[in-house]
Amino acid sequence: MATRHQARAAVVGLLYAYDLGNETIGEFFEDILEEKKIRNKQREFSNHLFRGTIENLDYIDKEIKKHLKGWDFDKIGRIEKAILRLGAYEILIDKNDRAVVINEAIELAKELADEKSPKFINGILDAIGKEQKEESKNSEQEESSEQKEESLKE
Repeated sequence: MATRHQARAAVVGLLYAYDLGNETIGEFFEDILEEKKIRNKQREFSNHLFRGTIENLDYIDKEIKKHLKGWDFDKIGRIEKAILRLGAYEILIDKNDRAVVINEAIELAKELADEKSPKFINGILDAIGKEQKEESKNSEQEESSEQKEESLKE
């Protein structure tokens, strides 16, 4: 049975193919996962990650670009970009635990990318995660203030 890590690795491969211009990769999604023996819950997990990342790609890319200090988004390697997109999706949209997502992304980078990639990916995803955490905290404070105001009006 495939692990979540293997499912994520398959999604990185699919995102890589998508970025190469193979926008019909979704049609071969099931075949690719079957070939990698990703089935049942891990297949559902892979499907969720891949489709969710593609559906939110503009937003995800915008967030990644915001945290690139001295880097040109178009010059980032495709595999690194795929790992960043997947990690950003899990942090920003799925709201998964930042430490878990970053650790998985680092492991994927060690396996699939060059030796400098893990540090680069860690820095970008950590910045995205910190910003997302801060925005969540501010949003919760605003909701709490609004609730207090409402209860005072009553």
